[in-house]
Amino acid sequence: MPTDTAIIDSLLQVMRILRRHYDDCARDMGLTMSRARVISELTRKEGVTQTELASALDIEAPTLKRQIDALEAGGFVSRRPIEGDARKNAIFLTEQGRASQITAFTRKLRSDVLEGIAPEDLTRARDVLDRIAENIVKLGRK
Repeated sequence: MPTDTAIIDSLLQVMRILRRHYDDCARDMGLTMSRARVISELTRKEGVTQTELASALDIEAPTLKRQIDALEAGGFVSRRPIEGDARKNAIFLTEQGRASQITAFTRKLRSDVLEGIAPEDLTRARDVLDRIAENIVKLGRK
């Protein structure tokens, strides 16, 4: 069993720095990292239900509801009733949501933060992070 857990501290630090930078930049667009993830997912899967979107983002439905409420209030998304099922709404981007530069900003940020890192190093890092994620999932099953 490994005793050097510094990688976890490094991972947490990277996430804090990335989130802070992302939120600082996205704030000018009226967004946060969490809300931008919703918009990015909707660019790929527009018209899904909140349940489907929460599943795709791997977040709880109440968390997503708060994000959608804020995005709707900001004019980025709209809810539309699903024909034949009055209990469910589909989520769509508005013109403002489609015109948002957040998707391009996210792509550029991802590219910029990985600049100068060899593809084989990225592959190895992804493999290690995937294994860490698998181990965390196993903890939930114990």
